[in-house]
Amino acid sequence: MDPTKDQLISLYRTMQTIRLFEERIVDLYARGEVPGLAHLYIGEEAVAAGVCAVLTDDDYITSTHRGHGHVIAKGTELEPMMAELFGKKTGCCKGKGGSMHIADMDRGILGANGIAGGGLPIAVGAAWSSKWRATNQVTACFFGDDSSSNGTFHESLNLASLHKLPVVFVCENNGYGISVCQAKCTPVTDVASRAVAYEMPGVVVDGNNVLEVYEAAAKAVKRARAGEGPTLIECKTYRWRGHHEGDPNQGARYRTKEEIQAWKEKCPIERFRKKMLKDRITTKKSLGKIDDDISEAISEAVKFAQESDFPAVEEMYDDIYV
Repeated sequence: MDPTKDQLISLYRTMQTIRLFEERIVDLYARGEVPGLAHLYIGEEAVAAGVCAVLTDDDYITSTHRGHGHVIAKGTELEPMMAELFGKKTGCCKGKGGSMHIADMDRGILGANGIAGGGLPIAVGAAWSSKWRATNQVTACFFGDDSSSNGTFHESLNLASLHKLPVVFVCENNGYGISVCQAKCTPVTDVASRAVAYEMPGVVVDGNNVLEVYEAAAKAVKRARAGEGPTLIECKTYRWRGHHEGDPNQGARYRTKEEIQAWKEKCPIERFRKKMLKDRITTKKSLGKIDDDISEAISEAVKFAQESDFPAVEEMYDDIYV
């Protein structure tokens, strides 16, 4: 089923919220207000927006070290999310998870993960739980192209297919594992081609086209809910920034400026914006109002985070389980 007008506008709002949030983090990180590492999602917004748009509030996702976009798309409020990145006690994880380990169980977000491929077995476990409990919940598992060469990838796909678990594997192929391009670490051009070894559908989509992502995800989720098992979706996309905000020259030491610029010209938000205006789904004025509202909400989130307290030293070992 094609998305409605309201759903199309919601897709734009989600992508633009991710973009403006991440652009604000660029500045805040440079000022030293965001501790630790920050792996930003700028350029990949269509993947999180398209996939999470077809999930329900009760569904689950597992994320990656580059997880801000997933968290926003799944519905976490901006204030506790920003506070978490600041390490404040009002954050989603009381300031103890930070950027790479942010989670929100109330939204079905089972956590970002600093380990490449670490979310894959967690997603399979969540999907198996859903099947046992007969809850009709689906788990979407986000991971990068380099994680597809890890053992967890193959073990997870094998187990999920064997037991027809309700999980959708979403490979965000941005072409690089830190500073190494895909061609230097695997002979496989399309990660989705690996699905054939596990008897599941493997689909390649333009990860910068939110409608392509939405359509593929909708089919995969419908299949999972029907008890037909998992799907592997590979979204070809690109990160504009470096691997993280400390990456010298934003990755220009291993990527050419021409390559980066070529992908910026494929901006998922601008492409979708032009399409909506061409199809008369909305107007420039309406989109401008959405952008202003998002910017204001992000500013309020920053203010909330800045004014929040850090966790007390006595709380260091609270909420830690062994």
